[in-house]
Amino acid sequence: MQPLYPLKFQTIYKDKIWGGQKIKTYLHKDFGNLTNCGETWEISGVKSDVSVVADGPLKGKRLDNLLEEYKDELVGKKVYDHFGNIFPLLIKFIDANEDLSIQVHPNDELAKKRHNSFGKTEMWYVVEADPGSTLIAGFNKELTEQEYLDKFNSGHLTDILNKEDVKSGDVFFLPAGRVHTIGKGLLIAEIQQTSDITYRIYDFDRVDDKGNKRELHVEEALAAIDYKYYPEYKTQYHPKENETVKLVSCPYFTTNLMDFTESTEKDYANLDSFVIYICLEGDFIIKCDGEAYPVKMGDCVLLPKTIEKVALETTSGFKILESYIE
Repeated sequence: MQPLYPLKFQTIYKDKIWGGQKIKTYLHKDFGNLTNCGETWEISGVKSDVSVVADGPLKGKRLDNLLEEYKDELVGKKVYDHFGNIFPLLIKFIDANEDLSIQVHPNDELAKKRHNSFGKTEMWYVVEADPGSTLIAGFNKELTEQEYLDKFNSGHLTDILNKEDVKSGDVFFLPAGRVHTIGKGLLIAEIQQTSDITYRIYDFDRVDDKGNKRELHVEEALAAIDYKYYPEYKTQYHPKENETVKLVSCPYFTTNLMDFTESTEKDYANLDSFVIYICLEGDFIIKCDGEAYPVKMGDCVLLPKTIEKVALETTSGFKILESYIE
């Protein structure tokens, strides 16, 4: 078998009614003939959109086929034993030129029962934010299902939603069941379980280019929603240069922020998992096994489990998200 190496994948571009131009103007990714680009899927095991290796000796190979061939060498024994030939995380960039629909995702139990799928817990890192940008995460008070329905049916759903002012660097952890939406003017890096199940609750009565409203899933959402109130929805962390700072840790993924002005080394020998780098700013070179792999802003890289030590060399500095499964 061909030895594994740091893998980049062909970006999958998604045209969305609410998408914009920041994928091109800010991240410098060319989405071709699309009018607007709302999402890029950078690493995906979703059956309808499986990622394909972009370069190197494994160029053209699908991620699911790599899993079948390399198994735990690619993702780690614990991960492979649990997920098999489905890659467990979906990595995206999201450009919201308009507000996204208000939505919720089911947990593992409900998703398995209804869709034979994983649930969808996710996190957002705000890459760039227009002045005055906001998003919605959770409710602003404790609710019962009936109180929620009364607000929804009276046209006052937004009265009970928790709205947050947002700036670059903000982090939000969104467990399955949390009602949410990304607001206009935000460019987000998203890490989530491998699932494309979304219950759309409200879409601001928008129509597509054919005059059709998008489908809503009001009834399906009721059993999925977490009606509790939480005092804090934004993830609190303390940025530190040249240190690895933990942002989110949950059963589905751990994500750290690495904001470095200098080169560094990482040792993953004791980690039974793949590692993903999402480059938010700057550039660096991954050096391992005597080879060099350049990484620039907007790139996402999958480090297979077999790569246990890497040097990240930089002259300009870099800011990356580092994700894995503990």
